[in-house]
Amino acid sequence: MPGSVAGGRILPAAGGLTAAVLLVAPLTASAAAVPREVSRGVTIPAFYDPPKRLPDRNGALIRTERLPLALTLSDVKGPLPGKAIRLMYKSTDANGKAVAVTGAYVEPTAKWRGSGPRPLVALATGTMGQGDQCAPSLALENPLTFNGQTISAGYEDIGIYRLLSEGVAVVVTDYVGLGATDRVHTYAERFDQAHALLDAARAAFRLPGTSLTGTSRIGLYGYSQGGGASAAAAELQPRYAPELHLAGAYAGAPPADLAAVIKGIEGSALAGALGWSINGLSQNYPALKKVVDGHISATGRAALKDLSTMCVGDAILRYGFSRSGQWTTDGRSLGQIIATTPTAQQVLARERIGTLRPAAPVRVTTGVLDDIVVHAQSRRLAADWCAKGAKVTYRPVSLPNLGDGLLTNHLAPLLTDQGDAIAWLKDRLNGRSAPGNCANLPRLP
Repeated sequence: MPGSVAGGRILPAAGGLTAAVLLVAPLTASAAAVPREVSRGVTIPAFYDPPKRLPDRNGALIRTERLPLALTLSDVKGPLPGKAIRLMYKSTDANGKAVAVTGAYVEPTAKWRGSGPRPLVALATGTMGQGDQCAPSLALENPLTFNGQTISAGYEDIGIYRLLSEGVAVVVTDYVGLGATDRVHTYAERFDQAHALLDAARAAFRLPGTSLTGTSRIGLYGYSQGGGASAAAAELQPRYAPELHLAGAYAGAPPADLAAVIKGIEGSALAGALGWSINGLSQNYPALKKVVDGHISATGRAALKDLSTMCVGDAILRYGFSRSGQWTTDGRSLGQIIATTPTAQQVLARERIGTLRPAAPVRVTTGVLDDIVVHAQSRRLAADWCAKGAKVTYRPVSLPNLGDGLLTNHLAPLLTDQGDAIAWLKDRLNGRSAPGNCANLPRLP
């Protein structure tokens, strides 16, 4: 992947939210000749090229620009009620190294009618893919990308709209490497996701001209991959970002135990996500990469490379219902190889969410019949947090079986529970207490 655009400079600019806070200077003639990254027919804008040098502070703004919201007819009208700014900000990856992350902030036009100043929700999207064209901030601009080479849908725009309609400001992270052109997206990696989400909140407060204040309450929201990011951020926040006034976190279908999730993904419609996990973890953990390289076949290497530029739609069409034994030299699945390799087990143990106590109230939602992000490991996360004394609201969603391995049992709870989840989070943003239901958890599925 190409790095930052040569010859670009970052200049400060005056103005409020509707103007860019930091503007990338026009490209010189020589820089303009540098080929842009094109991912499956989509040209990634130069904005997404990180500079060679990054700020020291986590959440520091690197650059911003206006972000035109999808189908918006003016600054305030359209399907997303607010004004948007595209962000690039500094974060820290799982290995403690500085990394540039992109995302978007949306200032609502709706008035916040709750207590206190306008609150902020840092939103982590569900799985979008691993290609840069799948970035959530690009999906705010183009909710549906379909060009014959890639398929991406901004399905999280629905939840964003509901929050904005309540007068809640929203900042969305693109995660590490999704959009930003300097590395592969690390997907479900616990630390990268948590840091990117918390630093997105920090970045939002550093934007001039917003209605946020130093006492604005902050919520975290995420489902599926986003649920894992929200859960990881909730438990890492006291150490990583203790200054943030975190009021509550919603974690829907969180992939807390990747070893269990890998088994659920195997052979499912979303089998390609296994490749995204391996690509991301291998990038951060050289020891795991060595294990993968020692067992992966030429077919497997080609599949992992192919998946690294795909969005969800592409992966379902090309790799849906695949089994990872097709990618290995001995026919064993990647899950089986990991289960018998101490090095790989150590990596997944470090990645497990639930080992720390969140300081803020958390709401864990899981579909009882979810066979992709398997129910049992999400329930265990709630139980682990309860055992540590956290304020946990555990919500198992019981629905009819809508088809094994088809994603339907995984996605249905997102839709049926979203209203209640946002209502719960809005209560936290209003300063209302959340006693939780840990005492009842043993009696719940």
